[in-house]
Amino acid sequence: MFKKVVSTPGFWKSVFSLGLAFMVLFVLIKWAIEGFDSAYFLSFENPSLVILGLLVGGFIYGFFAAFGKFRGKIKKDEQRN
Repeated sequence: MFKKVVSTPGFWKSVFSLGLAFMVLFVLIKWAIEGFDSAYFLSFENPSLVILGLLVGGFIYGFFAAFGKFRGKIKKDEQRN
């Protein structure tokens, strides 16, 4: 089932878009907690680690969300047949 899901057309596009949405929302929520202060973006000790963490977290979230969505769609299609 895993191979079938990840080889479905549109799966990786969905992973990318969901991951990107997660990263943007995460940054906006963290920025809102800090009071929308523009110095928030300059306050990171190591910005490369923050970006790496966002990318990894976005990929993990996007992968699991897309996997669940596509797995459910495949199961529903199999039940119809």
